[in-house]
Amino acid sequence: MADTSSKTRNRILKAAWQMLEDNQGSGVRMSDIAKRAGVSRQAVYLHFETRLDLLVATTLYLDEIKGIDKRLEASRTAPDGRSRLTAFIDAWGNYIPEIYSVAKALMTLEATDAVAAEAWKGRMQAVRHGCAAAIHALDRDGQLSATYTVEQATDMLWVLLSVRSWEQLTRDSGWSQADYIDHMQALARAIFVR
Repeated sequence: MADTSSKTRNRILKAAWQMLEDNQGSGVRMSDIAKRAGVSRQAVYLHFETRLDLLVATTLYLDEIKGIDKRLEASRTAPDGRSRLTAFIDAWGNYIPEIYSVAKALMTLEATDAVAAEAWKGRMQAVRHGCAAAIHALDRDGQLSATYTVEQATDMLWVLLSVRSWEQLTRDSGWSQADYIDHMQALARAIFVR
């Protein structure tokens, strides 16, 4: 029974992911997702009590499928703050294009859908946590620029690495992904490393 339940849950998550990508946020009601997954609405509610639970679980499912923990390994095991900063920008910056369609859908919904806004806020807090870890590592090593407190540097890095910044530079300004990574790493070093 647990195997069937797990398969159903994964079908629901995959359907939610596909709907977010395909519809850029519109039509992500529980009933729409149930229909796309080929299950009853009741089955969706058996696995996810609320729409927020489903949207958050969908973003976590995407992280699992795309191997975010493996991608962040170099940052998490870096020998020093400078290396951690560089590795974090590489991992997160190269992850953005892979999750962009779901991120864009949640950002679009954010203004009119409190549930989607809450799901997006939770995911961006996870990114902020990664920024904080890199900045704390610089501070621990005595390499953090005296211009910023740890909190200010974390906030600044978080804004620099936002999906919206990536979108403006790569989609609107035509930067290549490689240029985006190279310039963000250089900029972060210039701003934050003593």
